[in-house]
Amino acid sequence: MTSDPPLTLLDLSDMGVDRLSGVGSAKLEALNKVGIESLLDLLTWYPRRYLDRTRQASIAELFAGEEALVLCRVSSVDTRRTRQRRVMVTAELSDQTGSLRVTFFNQPWRARQLERICDDDVEVAVFGKVEVFRGRRQMTNPVIDPVGDRTGRIVPIYPQSEVAGLGTWEFADWTAQVLRRSSARGIADPLPDAVRSRLGLVGRHTALTDIHHPSDAHDVRAARDRLVFDELLRIQLVLVRHQRELSHNSSGFVHSVGAPDAVVPGLIDGFLTGLPYELTPAQRRVIDEILGDLAKAVPMHRLLQGDVGAGKTVVALVAMLAAVEGGHQAALMAPTEVLAEQHAAGMQDLLSGASRRDDSTLLGERPVEVALLTGRTPAAARRRILAGLSSGEIPLVVGTHALIADGVEFDSLGVVVVDEQHRFGVEQRAALRVASPEDAVPDVLVMTATPIPRTAAMTVYGDLDLSVLDELPPGRTPIVTTWGVGEEGEDSAWAAVREEVAEGHRVYVVCPLVEESAKLEVASAEATFERLASGPLAGLELGLLHGRMSADDKRHVVDSFRRGAVEVLVATTVVEVGVDVPEATVMIVLDADRFGIAQLHQLRGRVGRGRAASRCFLLTTAEPGAEATARLEALVRTQDGFELAEVDLDLRGEGTVMGDRQRGRSDLRLASLRRDREWVVRAREVAMELVDEQGRIEVAELADELRLLDATDEAFLTKS
Repeated sequence: MTSDPPLTLLDLSDMGVDRLSGVGSAKLEALNKVGIESLLDLLTWYPRRYLDRTRQASIAELFAGEEALVLCRVSSVDTRRTRQRRVMVTAELSDQTGSLRVTFFNQPWRARQLERICDDDVEVAVFGKVEVFRGRRQMTNPVIDPVGDRTGRIVPIYPQSEVAGLGTWEFADWTAQVLRRSSARGIADPLPDAVRSRLGLVGRHTALTDIHHPSDAHDVRAARDRLVFDELLRIQLVLVRHQRELSHNSSGFVHSVGAPDAVVPGLIDGFLTGLPYELTPAQRRVIDEILGDLAKAVPMHRLLQGDVGAGKTVVALVAMLAAVEGGHQAALMAPTEVLAEQHAAGMQDLLSGASRRDDSTLLGERPVEVALLTGRTPAAARRRILAGLSSGEIPLVVGTHALIADGVEFDSLGVVVVDEQHRFGVEQRAALRVASPEDAVPDVLVMTATPIPRTAAMTVYGDLDLSVLDELPPGRTPIVTTWGVGEEGEDSAWAAVREEVAEGHRVYVVCPLVEESAKLEVASAEATFERLASGPLAGLELGLLHGRMSADDKRHVVDSFRRGAVEVLVATTVVEVGVDVPEATVMIVLDADRFGIAQLHQLRGRVGRGRAASRCFLLTTAEPGAEATARLEALVRTQDGFELAEVDLDLRGEGTVMGDRQRGRSDLRLASLRRDREWVVRAREVAMELVDEQGRIEVAELADELRLLDATDEAFLTKS
């Protein structure tokens, strides 16, 4: 007689929690409200923390500031409402050595629980942080339960249990039932033995048992390592599979850079030779990586990370010229008109300048034309550009989402560059990628100036090859960053503004709001503009720029700032990307504690673009909280965007960098990109081993488990 095979995660996901003892209609409704419908949902509803009840004390032994477990009885219970109409339940507890008061806020059900315990005169276990108020020991919102077989053990505490009306002991009982009933068959472990042994991981059944019912802290650590690895491996398998399926199933352009039979031979060599400066080693390395991709028949799908000012535009232009050299077209899509205009002008200057210095033409008898297509391109110019793209006469185009509007057709779109790609939706990126009428899929380079920690990039963009520009070009002047508080900080900043303007330089003043807010006491651009024009900066030429202005007004202000007609630009974060004025040497950010690290780093990157020394003033009205202080101190300490990204990840968690790409991913229930960096790397390595070149996962059971990812998540990854 053959025994039943082990239970898989798919088996557990098909079994409802209503089959458990103690789960009636009311409990079932409460469980469903928090997303627990199957036995798998229950087993992956992991404890948020653990109470070490192996150590207990008497009331007399309690000291303020420590967490402790005491066994005592409830003497009395009282309920009242505070002035703020909040329900406050208090109880007096005692043992043979003394008394302890416990207080619960906004938990009216506690009164019934404590009164019942008091009437039954049973001993309870109380765990919490000890405080001393007016000479008396007390605890606020402690964990309180009847004494039972859980006292003296490591006890799991589950998330939202009290909020949902579900007791932490109930979760422990239900998980024990599942594990006990599955013990005969066991829970399947699809991870190859060799991998598990190499990484020192416990089996899956052991891990699920010990995460819920550990004997000691070592059990918890070992169980968590295994379950974290499983979560990260599933995501990495999807990413690696997608990457290899794309390589295997898609046919791309073969860009033979430098080939004698190229349509425009020597185009890239002529461009690079004509540059007025030497490329950094990082730029040369990344260009080699990109050109290596472009020489293959497999479509490129690469992420280019580069700190502010690292020279991504030149690298992107080389990739685009590779398409032109082979007789194809290239397009760059930017999220804003300001940034698109900046790219188009900068690329045209680079191409025209290289052509003059090389004393030759780059394409026929003229430099390569860079067309600009945005929502405000005049009708006549738009018609000319659309005709040129359709015929192939226009080789390079820079634009906004107007590039994927109806009526835009390319003759042969070979390379697509997407800048600040996190600002575009999946459908927008995909639409540009399939814009070529040919069977070949365009090569895609996505760029970001927001550095992402390596482990986060491996998870968020794990289906893309990664290139990193980790050096700044020579001649970029360091930016001295200072943090000022209150009037003294502002006075120092305004004095610096006058000094810089007197030297012929320009200044940004950035505010968090457009208009004044009754709810938020922070600087607005409009109020700040008026205050500075009539006060600290009276007599200087000030301009105002914010997102509610018309496109024409914004363009006029930016052009005036570039020409020097406007000396001080008071703006919102609309200047975060795209405004490139080498004469700007001072960035002042008001209410800087309201901005994140990445945004402050981007704003700071608007200065230091010329040869003059530059300064950044981060101003706050008062001393901020601990987290904001840590952010500001990090910005004062370093200009390294990658170091700042790691600080940001530590301070705020993975939500900072995951963004929309990971939104809704329920599979990361236990893993943290911040705490589990080493497991991200290991999961990636194992995924690379287990997925073949065609994108097939070699362990069938692991392939089946990928169905446990939300359908929206897998669809997102497949389309991106």
